[in-house]
Amino acid sequence: MIILPELGLTFDDVLLAPQHSDVESRRKLSTQTRLTPKISLQIPIVSANMDTVTESEMAIAMARAGGIGIIHRFMPIEQQVQQIARVKKAESFVVDEPITLTTDHTIGDARGLVEETGTGGIVIVDKTKHIVGIVTTRDLLFEGNESKPIGDVMQRKVFTAPPNTTLEQAEKILHEHRIEKLPLVDEQGRLVGLITLKDIMKIAQYPNATKDARGRLAVGAAVGVRGKELERVECLLKAGADCIVVDIAHGDSTLEIEMIREIRRRFPDAQIIGGNVATADGTRRLIDAGADAVKVGVGSGSICITRVVAGAGVPQLSAIIECSEAARAAKIPIIADGGVRQSGDAVKALAAGASAVMLGSLLAGTDESPGLMMTRKGHRYKVSQGMASLGANLARKRREGDAWITQEEIEEYVSEGVEAAVPYRGSVREVLMQLVGGIQSGMSYSGAHSIEELNAKAVFVRMTGAGLKESMAHDVEVL
Repeated sequence: MIILPELGLTFDDVLLAPQHSDVESRRKLSTQTRLTPKISLQIPIVSANMDTVTESEMAIAMARAGGIGIIHRFMPIEQQVQQIARVKKAESFVVDEPITLTTDHTIGDARGLVEETGTGGIVIVDKTKHIVGIVTTRDLLFEGNESKPIGDVMQRKVFTAPPNTTLEQAEKILHEHRIEKLPLVDEQGRLVGLITLKDIMKIAQYPNATKDARGRLAVGAAVGVRGKELERVECLLKAGADCIVVDIAHGDSTLEIEMIREIRRRFPDAQIIGGNVATADGTRRLIDAGADAVKVGVGSGSICITRVVAGAGVPQLSAIIECSEAARAAKIPIIADGGVRQSGDAVKALAAGASAVMLGSLLAGTDESPGLMMTRKGHRYKVSQGMASLGANLARKRREGDAWITQEEIEEYVSEGVEAAVPYRGSVREVLMQLVGGIQSGMSYSGAHSIEELNAKAVFVRMTGAGLKESMAHDVEVL
Protein backbone atom coordinates (compact mmCIF):
# COMPACT_ATOMS: atom_id res chain seq x y z
CA MET A 1 0.00 0.00 0.00
CA ILE A 2 1.14 3.53 -0.85
CA ILE A 3 -0.42 6.77 0.32
CA LEU A 4 0.63 9.72 -1.81
CA PRO A 5 1.69 12.73 0.28
CA GLU A 6 0.05 15.39 -1.91
CA LEU A 7 -3.47 16.59 -1.21
CA GLY A 8 -5.67 16.18 -4.28
CA LEU A 9 -7.30 19.43 -5.41
CA THR A 10 -10.22 20.16 -7.67
CA PHE A 11 -11.56 23.39 -9.14
CA ASP A 12 -13.53 24.45 -6.06
CA ASP A 13 -10.42 24.18 -3.89
CA VAL A 14 -8.53 27.04 -5.57
CA LEU A 15 -8.79 30.49 -7.11
CA LEU A 16 -6.48 32.28 -9.51
CA ALA A 17 -4.73 35.10 -7.69
CA PRO A 18 -5.31 38.38 -9.62
CA GLN A 19 -2.11 39.85 -11.07
CA HIS A 20 -1.06 43.07 -12.75
CA SER A 21 -2.62 43.26 -16.20
CA ASP A 22 -1.99 45.44 -19.24
CA VAL A 23 -5.00 44.00 -21.04
CA GLU A 24 -7.11 46.82 -22.51
CA SER A 25 -9.98 44.68 -23.77
CA ARG A 26 -10.56 41.02 -22.91
CA ARG A 27 -12.39 40.55 -26.22
CA LYS A 28 -9.09 41.01 -28.07
CA LEU A 29 -7.35 38.22 -26.15
CA SER A 30 -6.44 35.17 -28.22
CA THR A 31 -7.97 31.87 -27.20
CA GLN A 32 -6.18 29.97 -29.97
CA THR A 33 -4.76 26.66 -28.86
CA ARG A 34 -3.65 23.23 -30.04
CA LEU A 35 -5.80 20.12 -29.93
CA THR A 36 -2.88 18.09 -31.29
CA PRO A 37 0.44 19.25 -32.76
CA LYS A 38 -1.24 19.42 -36.19
CA ILE A 39 -4.74 20.65 -35.30
CA SER A 40 -5.29 24.22 -34.09
CA LEU A 41 -8.47 25.58 -32.52
CA GLN A 42 -9.61 29.17 -32.18
CA ILE A 43 -11.40 28.38 -28.91
CA PRO A 44 -10.14 25.78 -26.40
CA ILE A 45 -13.38 23.81 -26.25
CA VAL A 46 -14.16 20.26 -27.41
CA SER A 47 -17.60 18.64 -27.25
CA ALA A 48 -17.53 15.24 -25.55
CA ASN A 49 -17.84 11.95 -27.39
CA MET A 50 -21.10 11.08 -25.61
CA ASP A 51 -24.29 9.85 -27.28
CA THR A 52 -26.33 12.64 -25.70
CA VAL A 53 -23.80 15.33 -26.66
CA THR A 54 -22.02 14.95 -30.00
CA GLU A 55 -23.32 13.81 -33.32
CA SER A 56 -23.05 15.66 -36.64
CA GLU A 57 -25.20 18.67 -35.70
CA MET A 58 -23.14 19.43 -32.59
CA ALA A 59 -19.86 18.78 -34.43
CA ILE A 60 -20.82 21.24 -37.18
CA ALA A 61 -21.71 23.93 -34.64
CA MET A 62 -18.51 23.36 -32.66
CA ALA A 63 -16.26 23.56 -35.73
CA ARG A 64 -17.98 26.72 -36.98
CA ALA A 65 -17.37 28.34 -33.58
CA GLY A 66 -13.66 27.51 -33.71
CA GLY A 67 -13.69 24.40 -31.53
CA ILE A 68 -14.23 20.77 -32.49
CA GLY A 69 -16.68 17.97 -31.79
CA ILE A 70 -15.89 14.28 -31.30
CA ILE A 71 -18.55 11.95 -32.73
CA HIS A 72 -19.30 9.19 -30.20
CA ARG A 73 -18.63 5.56 -31.07
CA PHE A 74 -21.82 3.95 -29.77
CA MET A 75 -23.29 3.25 -33.20
CA PRO A 76 -22.52 0.93 -36.12
CA ILE A 77 -19.44 1.83 -38.18
CA GLU A 78 -21.54 2.79 -41.20
CA GLN A 79 -23.62 5.21 -39.14
CA GLN A 80 -20.58 6.86 -37.58
CA VAL A 81 -19.01 7.23 -41.03
CA GLN A 82 -22.23 8.88 -42.21
CA GLN A 83 -22.02 11.31 -39.27
CA ILE A 84 -18.47 12.28 -40.28
CA ALA A 85 -19.56 12.69 -43.91
CA ARG A 86 -22.35 15.08 -42.91
CA VAL A 87 -19.87 17.32 -41.12
CA LYS A 88 -17.46 17.26 -44.04
CA LYS A 89 -20.21 18.12 -46.54
CA ALA A 90 -21.65 20.91 -44.39
CA GLU A 91 -19.19 23.47 -45.65
CA SER A 92 -16.31 23.72 -48.11
CA PHE A 93 -15.16 26.26 -50.69
CA VAL A 94 -14.76 23.51 -53.28
CA VAL A 95 -16.63 20.21 -53.06
CA ASP A 96 -14.08 17.77 -54.49
CA GLU A 97 -16.55 14.94 -55.03
CA PRO A 98 -19.93 16.48 -55.89
CA ILE A 99 -23.04 14.36 -55.52
CA THR A 100 -24.17 13.23 -58.97
CA LEU A 101 -26.85 11.20 -60.72
CA THR A 102 -27.38 10.20 -64.33
CA THR A 103 -30.42 10.61 -66.58
CA ASP A 104 -31.22 6.94 -65.87
CA HIS A 105 -32.29 7.95 -62.35
CA THR A 106 -35.73 9.08 -61.24
CA ILE A 107 -37.34 11.83 -59.17
CA GLY A 108 -37.55 9.31 -56.31
CA ASP A 109 -33.81 8.62 -56.53
CA ALA A 110 -33.03 12.34 -56.38
CA ARG A 111 -35.42 13.00 -53.51
CA GLY A 112 -33.96 10.13 -51.50
CA LEU A 113 -30.42 11.40 -52.10
CA VAL A 114 -31.41 14.90 -50.96
CA GLU A 115 -32.94 13.52 -47.75
CA GLU A 116 -29.94 11.28 -47.07
CA THR A 117 -27.20 13.84 -47.68
CA GLY A 118 -28.90 17.19 -47.07
CA THR A 119 -27.62 18.52 -50.38
CA GLY A 120 -29.47 21.36 -52.08
CA GLY A 121 -28.55 20.40 -55.62
CA ILE A 122 -27.45 17.41 -57.68
CA VAL A 123 -25.32 17.56 -60.84
CA ILE A 124 -26.56 15.27 -63.61
CA VAL A 125 -23.79 13.65 -65.66
CA ASP A 126 -23.43 11.06 -68.39
CA LYS A 127 -21.31 7.92 -68.16
CA THR A 128 -18.15 9.87 -69.04
CA LYS A 129 -18.70 12.44 -66.23
CA HIS A 130 -19.70 15.19 -68.67
CA ILE A 131 -22.39 17.49 -67.27
CA VAL A 132 -25.82 17.27 -68.91
CA GLY A 133 -27.87 19.18 -66.33
CA ILE A 134 -28.48 20.10 -62.72
CA VAL A 135 -31.37 19.49 -60.32
CA THR A 136 -32.12 21.58 -57.22
CA THR A 137 -34.63 21.06 -54.43
CA ARG A 138 -36.87 23.61 -56.14
CA ASP A 139 -37.06 21.39 -59.22
CA LEU A 140 -38.26 18.50 -57.04
CA LEU A 141 -40.63 20.48 -54.83
CA PHE A 142 -43.97 19.84 -56.53
CA GLU A 143 -43.14 16.67 -58.45
CA GLY A 144 -45.45 13.91 -57.21
CA ASN A 145 -44.43 11.17 -59.68
CA GLU A 146 -41.50 9.39 -58.01
CA SER A 147 -40.80 7.26 -61.11
CA LYS A 148 -40.53 10.21 -63.47
CA PRO A 149 -37.08 10.42 -65.18
CA ILE A 150 -34.79 13.05 -63.67
CA GLY A 151 -34.04 14.33 -67.16
CA ASP A 152 -37.62 15.64 -67.44
CA VAL A 153 -37.13 18.19 -64.63
CA MET A 154 -33.44 19.02 -64.68
CA GLN A 155 -32.09 22.40 -65.79
CA ARG A 156 -30.14 21.80 -68.99
CA LYS A 157 -28.32 25.13 -69.17
CA VAL A 158 -25.47 24.87 -66.68
CA PHE A 159 -22.84 27.56 -66.13
CA THR A 160 -19.40 26.09 -65.34
CA ALA A 161 -15.89 27.26 -64.48
CA PRO A 162 -12.34 25.80 -64.60
CA PRO A 163 -10.84 23.97 -61.56
CA ASN A 164 -8.50 26.85 -60.63
CA THR A 165 -11.35 29.34 -60.14
CA THR A 166 -10.69 31.66 -57.19
CA LEU A 167 -13.17 32.67 -54.50
CA GLU A 168 -13.55 36.15 -55.99
CA GLN A 169 -14.09 34.76 -59.50
CA ALA A 170 -16.68 32.29 -58.24
CA GLU A 171 -18.58 35.03 -56.41
CA LYS A 172 -18.69 37.11 -59.60
CA ILE A 173 -19.98 34.25 -61.77
CA LEU A 174 -22.63 33.23 -59.22
CA HIS A 175 -23.85 36.82 -58.91
CA GLU A 176 -23.74 37.58 -62.62
CA HIS A 177 -25.84 34.57 -63.60
CA ARG A 178 -28.01 34.52 -60.44
CA ILE A 179 -27.15 30.89 -59.72
CA GLU A 180 -26.35 29.02 -56.52
CA LYS A 181 -24.24 26.12 -57.89
CA LEU A 182 -21.09 26.42 -59.99
CA PRO A 183 -19.71 23.09 -61.29
CA LEU A 184 -15.98 22.99 -62.06
CA VAL A 185 -14.93 21.14 -65.21
CA ASP A 186 -11.55 20.17 -66.62
CA GLU A 187 -10.31 20.81 -70.16
CA GLN A 188 -12.21 17.77 -71.41
CA GLY A 189 -15.46 19.09 -69.88
CA ARG A 190 -15.60 16.48 -67.11
CA LEU A 191 -16.93 17.36 -63.66
CA VAL A 192 -14.10 17.73 -61.11
CA GLY A 193 -15.65 19.90 -58.38
CA LEU A 194 -18.45 22.18 -57.26
CA ILE A 195 -18.68 25.61 -55.63
CA THR A 196 -21.92 26.67 -53.96
CA LEU A 197 -23.18 30.09 -52.92
CA LYS A 198 -24.15 28.68 -49.52
CA ASP A 199 -20.58 27.60 -48.78
CA ILE A 200 -19.16 30.98 -49.81
CA MET A 201 -21.61 32.72 -47.49
CA LYS A 202 -20.59 30.42 -44.63
CA ILE A 203 -16.92 31.35 -45.06
CA ALA A 204 -17.82 34.95 -44.31
CA GLN A 205 -20.29 34.00 -41.58
CA TYR A 206 -17.88 31.75 -39.67
CA PRO A 207 -14.39 33.26 -40.11
CA ASN A 208 -12.93 31.38 -37.11
CA ALA A 209 -14.16 27.94 -38.15
CA THR A 210 -11.89 24.96 -37.57
CA LYS A 211 -11.17 23.46 -41.00
CA ASP A 212 -9.02 20.82 -42.61
CA ALA A 213 -6.55 21.38 -45.44
CA ARG A 214 -9.35 21.09 -48.01
CA GLY A 215 -11.47 23.78 -46.40
CA ARG A 216 -13.96 21.38 -44.81
CA LEU A 217 -15.09 21.58 -41.19
CA ALA A 218 -12.88 19.60 -38.82
CA VAL A 219 -14.33 16.75 -36.78
CA GLY A 220 -13.03 13.96 -34.57
CA ALA A 221 -14.32 10.44 -34.00
CA ALA A 222 -14.13 8.09 -31.04
CA VAL A 223 -13.24 4.40 -31.25
CA GLY A 224 -12.93 1.57 -28.76
CA VAL A 225 -10.22 -1.02 -28.30
CA ARG A 226 -11.90 -4.34 -29.08
CA GLY A 227 -13.36 -6.29 -31.98
CA LYS A 228 -13.64 -4.43 -35.27
CA GLU A 229 -12.32 -1.11 -33.97
CA LEU A 230 -9.32 -1.05 -36.34
CA GLU A 231 -11.78 -1.45 -39.20
CA ARG A 232 -13.73 1.44 -37.66
CA VAL A 233 -10.57 3.58 -37.58
CA GLU A 234 -9.84 2.88 -41.25
CA CYS A 235 -13.38 3.76 -42.32
CA LEU A 236 -13.45 6.95 -40.24
CA LEU A 237 -10.14 8.19 -41.61
CA LYS A 238 -11.30 7.49 -45.17
CA ALA A 239 -14.46 9.48 -44.43
CA GLY A 240 -12.32 12.44 -43.40
CA ALA A 241 -12.07 12.28 -39.59
CA ASP A 242 -9.35 14.72 -38.54
CA CYS A 243 -8.48 12.89 -35.32
CA ILE A 244 -9.20 9.56 -33.70
CA VAL A 245 -10.01 9.44 -29.97
CA VAL A 246 -9.30 6.07 -28.41
CA ASP A 247 -12.09 6.16 -25.89
CA ILE A 248 -12.14 3.98 -22.78
CA ALA A 249 -12.69 4.93 -19.14
CA HIS A 250 -9.31 3.61 -17.94
CA GLY A 251 -6.86 4.73 -20.60
CA ASP A 252 -3.75 3.65 -18.72
CA SER A 253 -4.29 0.03 -19.76
CA THR A 254 -2.62 -2.52 -21.99
CA LEU A 255 -5.64 -2.61 -24.31
CA GLU A 256 -5.49 1.14 -24.94
CA ILE A 257 -1.72 1.24 -25.34
CA GLU A 258 -1.75 -1.62 -27.84
CA MET A 259 -4.59 0.00 -29.76
CA ILE A 260 -2.74 3.32 -30.05
CA ARG A 261 0.41 1.53 -31.20
CA GLU A 262 -1.49 -0.42 -33.85
CA ILE A 263 -3.27 2.69 -35.15
CA ARG A 264 0.08 4.49 -35.33
CA ARG A 265 1.63 1.54 -37.19
CA ARG A 266 -1.16 1.20 -39.74
CA PHE A 267 -2.00 4.89 -40.13
CA PRO A 268 1.20 6.81 -39.42
CA ASP A 269 -0.29 10.22 -40.35
CA ALA A 270 -3.37 9.88 -38.15
CA GLN A 271 -3.82 12.32 -35.26
CA ILE A 272 -4.49 10.11 -32.23
CA ILE A 273 -5.90 11.24 -28.89
CA GLY A 274 -5.61 8.76 -26.03
CA GLY A 275 -7.35 8.63 -22.68
CA ASN A 276 -8.58 8.88 -20.13
CA VAL A 277 -5.75 9.03 -17.58
CA ALA A 278 -5.17 10.86 -14.31
CA THR A 279 -1.45 10.38 -13.60
CA ALA A 280 1.87 11.46 -15.07
CA ASP A 281 2.94 7.85 -15.63
CA GLY A 282 -0.27 7.09 -17.51
CA THR A 283 0.23 10.17 -19.65
CA ARG A 284 3.78 9.17 -20.53
CA ARG A 285 2.72 5.64 -21.45
CA LEU A 286 0.12 6.88 -23.92
CA ILE A 287 2.55 9.37 -25.43
CA ASP A 288 5.22 6.67 -25.77
CA ALA A 289 2.64 4.49 -27.55
CA GLY A 290 2.07 7.21 -30.13
CA ALA A 291 -0.66 9.55 -28.83
CA ASP A 292 -0.68 13.11 -30.23
CA ALA A 293 -2.79 14.35 -27.31
CA VAL A 294 -4.01 12.91 -24.03
CA LYS A 295 -7.40 13.23 -22.35
CA VAL A 296 -7.19 13.73 -18.59
CA GLY A 297 -9.98 12.95 -16.16
CA VAL A 298 -11.12 9.87 -14.25
CA GLY A 299 -14.39 10.16 -12.36
CA SER A 300 -14.70 13.94 -12.67
CA GLY A 301 -17.68 14.14 -15.03
CA SER A 302 -21.04 15.22 -13.65
CA ILE A 303 -22.72 11.99 -14.75
CA CYS A 304 -19.78 9.73 -13.77
CA ILE A 305 -19.79 7.73 -10.51
CA THR A 306 -16.53 5.82 -11.03
CA ARG A 307 -15.07 7.27 -7.83
CA VAL A 308 -18.09 6.04 -5.86
CA VAL A 309 -18.36 2.60 -7.49
CA ALA A 310 -14.67 1.80 -8.01
CA GLY A 311 -13.09 4.10 -5.43
CA ALA A 312 -10.64 5.24 -8.13
CA GLY A 313 -9.71 8.63 -9.55
CA VAL A 314 -7.74 11.81 -8.91
CA PRO A 315 -9.31 15.21 -8.18
CA GLN A 316 -9.33 16.96 -11.52
CA LEU A 317 -7.12 20.01 -10.92
CA SER A 318 -4.33 17.88 -9.44
CA ALA A 319 -4.67 15.41 -12.33
CA ILE A 320 -4.34 18.20 -14.91
CA ILE A 321 -1.27 19.69 -13.21
CA GLU A 322 0.48 16.33 -12.94
CA CYS A 323 -0.39 15.11 -16.43
CA SER A 324 0.43 18.44 -18.10
CA GLU A 325 3.95 18.41 -16.64
CA ALA A 326 4.55 14.97 -18.14
CA ALA A 327 3.04 15.96 -21.49
CA ARG A 328 4.89 19.27 -21.69
CA ALA A 329 8.24 17.48 -21.75
CA ALA A 330 7.11 15.65 -24.90
CA LYS A 331 5.44 18.79 -26.39
CA ILE A 332 2.10 17.01 -26.41
CA PRO A 333 -1.17 18.81 -25.52
CA ILE A 334 -3.59 17.52 -22.91
CA ILE A 335 -7.37 17.90 -22.84
CA ALA A 336 -9.13 18.36 -19.49
CA ASP A 337 -12.16 16.07 -19.65
CA GLY A 338 -14.74 16.45 -16.91
CA GLY A 339 -15.56 18.63 -13.93
CA VAL A 340 -16.07 21.90 -15.82
CA ARG A 341 -19.38 23.39 -14.63
CA GLN A 342 -18.82 27.02 -15.53
CA SER A 343 -16.34 29.23 -17.35
CA GLY A 344 -14.24 29.77 -14.20
CA ASP A 345 -13.53 26.02 -14.05
CA ALA A 346 -12.38 26.12 -17.67
CA VAL A 347 -10.02 29.02 -16.87
CA LYS A 348 -8.52 27.04 -13.98
CA ALA A 349 -8.10 23.93 -16.16
CA LEU A 350 -6.30 25.94 -18.85
CA ALA A 351 -4.17 27.73 -16.26
CA ALA A 352 -3.21 24.35 -14.79
CA GLY A 353 -1.79 23.20 -18.12
CA ALA A 354 -4.62 21.94 -20.31
CA SER A 355 -4.66 23.09 -23.92
CA ALA A 356 -8.41 22.55 -24.18
CA VAL A 357 -11.39 21.46 -22.11
CA MET A 358 -13.85 18.76 -23.12
CA LEU A 359 -17.46 19.52 -22.18
CA GLY A 360 -20.35 17.12 -21.75
CA SER A 361 -23.21 18.24 -19.50
CA LEU A 362 -22.66 21.94 -20.26
CA LEU A 363 -23.43 21.22 -23.94
CA ALA A 364 -25.94 18.40 -23.47
CA GLY A 365 -28.73 20.90 -22.84
CA THR A 366 -28.32 22.75 -26.14
CA ASP A 367 -30.40 22.57 -29.31
CA GLU A 368 -27.62 20.78 -31.19
CA SER A 369 -27.25 17.84 -28.79
CA PRO A 370 -29.04 14.59 -29.76
CA GLY A 371 -30.53 14.12 -26.26
CA LEU A 372 -34.29 13.95 -25.81
CA MET A 373 -36.16 17.08 -24.69
CA MET A 374 -38.42 16.82 -21.64
CA THR A 375 -40.48 19.11 -19.39
CA ARG A 376 -40.48 18.85 -15.60
CA LYS A 377 -42.44 21.18 -13.31
CA GLY A 378 -42.78 23.72 -16.09
CA HIS A 379 -39.07 23.79 -16.97
CA ARG A 380 -37.42 22.31 -20.05
CA TYR A 381 -34.59 19.79 -19.82
CA LYS A 382 -32.64 17.47 -22.09
CA VAL A 383 -31.55 13.97 -21.20
CA SER A 384 -27.86 13.34 -20.52
CA GLN A 385 -26.30 10.03 -19.60
CA GLY A 386 -22.87 8.80 -18.68
CA MET A 387 -21.45 6.41 -21.25
CA ALA A 388 -20.92 3.82 -18.50
CA SER A 389 -24.52 4.13 -17.30
CA LEU A 390 -27.08 1.36 -17.66
CA GLY A 391 -29.19 3.52 -19.97
CA ALA A 392 -26.26 4.20 -22.30
CA ASN A 393 -25.36 0.51 -22.34
CA LEU A 394 -28.91 -0.52 -23.23
CA ALA A 395 -29.08 2.16 -25.94
CA ARG A 396 -25.79 0.95 -27.40
CA LYS A 397 -27.04 -2.64 -27.53
CA ARG A 398 -30.21 -1.53 -29.31
CA ARG A 399 -28.20 0.44 -31.87
CA GLU A 400 -26.01 -2.58 -32.48
CA GLY A 401 -29.05 -4.76 -33.16
CA ASP A 402 -29.44 -6.45 -29.78
CA ALA A 403 -33.22 -6.24 -29.59
CA TRP A 404 -33.42 -8.71 -26.70
CA ILE A 405 -31.68 -7.91 -23.44
CA THR A 406 -32.24 -10.34 -20.59
CA GLN A 407 -33.07 -9.38 -17.03
CA GLU A 408 -29.92 -11.23 -15.97
CA GLU A 409 -27.78 -9.02 -18.20
CA ILE A 410 -29.35 -5.92 -16.68
CA GLU A 411 -28.80 -7.14 -13.11
CA GLU A 412 -25.18 -8.12 -13.77
CA TYR A 413 -24.20 -4.77 -15.32
CA VAL A 414 -22.13 -2.62 -12.95
CA SER A 415 -22.91 0.98 -13.79
CA GLU A 416 -20.28 3.72 -13.40
CA GLY A 417 -22.52 6.48 -14.76
CA VAL A 418 -25.98 7.88 -14.27
CA GLU A 419 -28.85 9.12 -16.42
CA ALA A 420 -29.78 12.71 -15.70
CA ALA A 421 -31.71 15.76 -16.87
CA VAL A 422 -29.77 18.94 -17.67
CA PRO A 423 -31.41 22.37 -18.05
CA TYR A 424 -32.23 23.41 -21.60
CA ARG A 425 -29.71 26.12 -22.57
CA GLY A 426 -30.65 27.21 -26.09
CA SER A 427 -28.17 27.16 -28.96
CA VAL A 428 -24.62 25.96 -28.48
CA ARG A 429 -23.42 29.24 -30.00
CA GLU A 430 -24.92 31.16 -27.07
CA VAL A 431 -23.34 28.82 -24.53
CA LEU A 432 -19.93 29.04 -26.20
CA MET A 433 -20.06 32.84 -26.32
CA GLN A 434 -20.52 32.95 -22.55
CA LEU A 435 -17.82 30.35 -21.92
CA VAL A 436 -15.25 32.00 -24.17
CA GLY A 437 -16.04 35.41 -22.70
CA GLY A 438 -15.48 33.98 -19.22
CA ILE A 439 -12.19 32.42 -20.29
CA GLN A 440 -11.00 35.73 -21.73
CA SER A 441 -12.02 37.50 -18.53
CA GLY A 442 -10.04 34.99 -16.47
CA MET A 443 -7.03 35.49 -18.72
CA SER A 444 -7.21 39.24 -18.15
CA TYR A 445 -7.08 38.79 -14.35
CA SER A 446 -3.76 36.95 -14.78
CA GLY A 447 -2.44 39.51 -17.27
CA ALA A 448 -2.31 36.81 -19.97
CA HIS A 449 -2.76 37.48 -23.69
CA SER A 450 -2.81 33.81 -24.72
CA ILE A 451 -3.57 30.36 -23.33
CA GLU A 452 0.15 29.56 -23.08
CA GLU A 453 0.80 32.80 -21.21
CA LEU A 454 -2.07 32.01 -18.84
CA ASN A 455 -0.43 28.73 -17.91
CA ALA A 456 2.97 30.41 -17.48
CA LYS A 457 1.65 33.26 -15.30
CA ALA A 458 -1.02 31.47 -13.27
CA VAL A 459 -0.80 31.63 -9.49
CA PHE A 460 -3.28 29.48 -7.58
CA VAL A 461 -4.37 30.16 -4.03
CA ARG A 462 -6.04 27.39 -2.04
CA MET A 463 -9.23 28.23 -0.18
CA THR A 464 -11.49 26.74 2.47
CA GLY A 465 -15.16 25.94 2.24
CA ALA A 466 -15.83 29.42 3.62
CA GLY A 467 -13.86 30.88 0.71
CA LEU A 468 -15.96 28.89 -1.74
CA LYS A 469 -19.14 30.14 -0.06
CA GLU A 470 -17.82 33.70 -0.24
CA SER A 471 -17.18 33.19 -3.97
CA MET A 472 -20.87 32.66 -4.62
CA ALA A 473 -23.67 35.20 -4.50
CA HIS A 474 -24.48 35.49 -0.80
CA ASP A 475 -26.56 37.47 1.69
CA VAL A 476 -28.91 38.58 -1.08
CA GLU A 477 -32.06 37.26 -2.73
CA VAL A 478 -30.95 36.26 -6.21
CA LEU A 479 -33.49 37.31 -8.84
